[in-house]
Amino acid sequence: MSRSSLARHRADSRAVNPLTGIGSALTGPAGRRAVVAAASSGIVLTLTASASVAAGGVDVAANRGPAPMANLTAITNDDDVIETSPSVTVAADAEWSFSTVAADVSSEPPPPPPPPPVVQRPTYTQAAAARTQTRTELPAASSAPAASSAPANPSGSLIVDIARRYVGTPYVHGGASPAGFDCSGFTMYVFAQAGISLPRTSSAQRYAGTVVSASEARPGDLVWAPGHVGIYTGNGNHIAARQPGTALYESPIYMSNPVFIRVG
Repeated sequence: MSRSSLARHRADSRAVNPLTGIGSALTGPAGRRAVVAAASSGIVLTLTASASVAAGGVDVAANRGPAPMANLTAITNDDDVIETSPSVTVAADAEWSFSTVAADVSSEPPPPPPPPPVVQRPTYTQAAAARTQTRTELPAASSAPAASSAPANPSGSLIVDIARRYVGTPYVHGGASPAGFDCSGFTMYVFAQAGISLPRTSSAQRYAGTVVSASEARPGDLVWAPGHVGIYTGNGNHIAARQPGTALYESPIYMSNPVFIRVG
């Protein structure tokens, strides 16, 4: 058997790998334009060789012959590639993708602040009711005039009647009888006829009883002023022995600020 009839050996060739087909695709005019456009614009594209690109290259599975590597240095010498254009031309069978980030911009105004909490004031209805009840239970004030602290004068009308019996008696200094009276002698004599004893002098009779106001004065009370004393008969009048040469008589009180004295 001759040597030529032995098994055949395949001639030596460049090793084939999965990137060989992509490199072959880039060596064509379309591939070179895509690379130059991407490099000049700064856009990075993700290219995936389609079945047609792979078909134009070497059948990797069959390992049929070598596929020439992309000669990138030849791109710069190709007059068809060095063209500047504002648009990017990509092969029809290329696939590309990109992602965008949506800006979080909102034109709506912020919601208004919540209203302040409502503070409810405490009520005092119960306390007010209690105060009202307490006031209701208080006794009503009496409109009647306050009672006088002076003693009653049961002999007042009698004293006046006795005094009027001696109207016209002459004035006698130191006199204490119907023959003649001075002021204090006359009052002492009249009160003695009613059973009431009085001191002899006008200054002593000032403290013989209880002082009352002019509004509380009653007939039968003494009317006193410094150096003089008489008997009050009511309605601003009095009976008294006034001075020598003048008989005893009844007249309006002529003294200023007289003191009224009730003798019990």
